[in-house]
Amino acid sequence: MSTHYTATAKALHWLMAALIFGLLALGFYMHDLPLSPEKLQLYSWHKWAGVSAFLLVLFRLAWRAGHPPPALPASMPAMLRVAAHAGHIALYGLMLAIPLSGWLMSSAKGFQTVWFGVLPIPDLIGKDKATGDLLQQVHMLLNLILVLTLAGHIGAALKHHFIDRDDILTRMLPQRHPEN
Repeated sequence: MSTHYTATAKALHWLMAALIFGLLALGFYMHDLPLSPEKLQLYSWHKWAGVSAFLLVLFRLAWRAGHPPPALPASMPAMLRVAAHAGHIALYGLMLAIPLSGWLMSSAKGFQTVWFGVLPIPDLIGKDKATGDLLQQVHMLLNLILVLTLAGHIGAALKHHFIDRDDILTRMLPQRHPEN
């Protein structure tokens, strides 16, 4: 078994990372803006990117199912291996739950998502202000949990690289000669 991720897995990882950080930055920026045409355009872009991220994570999960990740180092304590797996499960769960909560929130608030301004995405629930407000809080809370989870993920990768000096970080970095 390879000690590195496939080139496709690496590309999906870094594309998702860029998309997630962009979505977080845009989401936090636009949240408190006064209502304006600019804010509405930013919300549209955020929703388009959120739908794209949701589809990309589905593809990423399908890829991962057919291409298992490399095993964690045998020298890694069992509890840290459990924590690493739990962290990855949390990240994938959040990458699914956050766009779904945004979609539900938009549906409940009566703002249909039209992907890239072309493809209308059906509303999942009927318009209901109280439900929309609740889902807005859920969406925000999930994003705050994502920020904390990402901090842990990045911190763990840096710890492995600079303190443990193992290959946990480097096996996800682009290679000069990708394996596939």
